Amino acid sequence: MKKILVTGANGQLGSELRVLSYDTAFEWVFTDYQELDLCDLENLADTIAEINPQIIINCAAHTAVDKAESEYELSDVLNHQAVAVMAQWSSENNCKLIHVSTDYVFDGNSAVPLTEDALTAPINVYGVTKLAGEKACMQNNPNAIIIRTSWVYSSFGNNFVKTMSRLMQERDSLNVVNDQIGSPTYAADLAQAILTIINHSNWQAGIYNFSNEGEISWYQFALAIQEIGGFDCTVSGIPSSAYPTPAKRPAYSLLDKTKIKTTFGVAVPGYKESLRKCMELLKVRG
Repeated sequence: MKKILVTGANGQLGSELRVLSYDTAFEWVFTDYQELDLCDLENLADTIAEINPQIIINCAAHTAVDKAESEYELSDVLNHQAVAVMAQWSSENNCKLIHVSTDYVFDGNSAVPLTEDALTAPINVYGVTKLAGEKACMQNNPNAIIIRTSWVYSSFGNNFVKTMSRLMQERDSLNVVNDQIGSPTYAADLAQAILTIINHSNWQAGIYNFSNEGEISWYQFALAIQEIGGFDCTVSGIPSSAYPTPAKRPAYSLLDKTKIKTTFGVAVPGYKESLRKCMELLKVRG
């Protein structure tokens, strides 16, 4: 029985993988920083060796995009240096590695959906360290798979869907940026895509994109949340300039999913269909 190590197990994607794990024929080892401290670079390889997995799914990252601007070192350790260690270990020990990355490796100046070959040019610390992690991953283990994703949400953890749902019930009106374009990713769909890749007979190394289908702004995403939730709140679109944040966001980061669909036969649901599923779950869980 293959052993799968999942890092960042208490995050949104890690939590969704845990839900799916019960129906699989693998032995799963779910770790968060308590069990596997990615900041302890000196002992990281030894700790992984003790677990001795055949597959590593790295969901761990320093994802607080605005905080990262003032926490470069921590971001670089988690998003880059720890990835290098995992990639090296997996390469030396015949272990498959799936590393999760981000649309923030792009500058946002494209006008067409971004393929895996599109030029990278991150505009914030999070993006810079995640891109460094991608490069370290491929240098240390050319047989790895990297999945870039965007705007992740889930019924677990803190995210845009939960925040909007709460605020729309607390307030009469809300302003949401309308000039950042992309597509959300339901973490449950991404977890399913990862499982599809692991179960596929043909492991094809390289970079892949995954997000839900659709091209929307955060404002349109908020309107969809309002519609599905039936919330009585006025939602207005505002430019990013009216809502300054420490980290600059890419204005356009819509990912082209053709490669992951054709290579692994991964199903990519539409964003609204997945949003509905997530919000139903949130309702059930109260």
